[in-house]
Amino acid sequence: MLAAKSDVQVDTPEVRVTEWRLAPGSATGHHTHEMDYVIVPVTSGEMTIVAPNGERTKAQLGAGKSYFRKAGVQHDVLNETASEIVFLEVELKP
Repeated sequence: MLAAKSDVQVDTPEVRVTEWRLAPGSATGHHTHEMDYVIVPVTSGEMTIVAPNGERTKAQLGAGKSYFRKAGVQHDVLNETASEIVFLEVELKP
């Protein structure tokens, strides 16, 4: 798998905003979210989520349809589609 591209756009004591671009065939790599976070999809699409135990699920993204997750989430995010996936990750610092 190719590595997804990330670009930190804002990093203050309160929040970090990262733009993620997943080209077809790319992945973020397995990671643990250390902070609560909001995902703001820029494009619509389908991501494959791989849990630490290898379980795979599909997540549908709708452009502009944000969602929230608590700290502690562990996963890898893959783009197994033919279109680029773009989203903003807004991490809320404690």
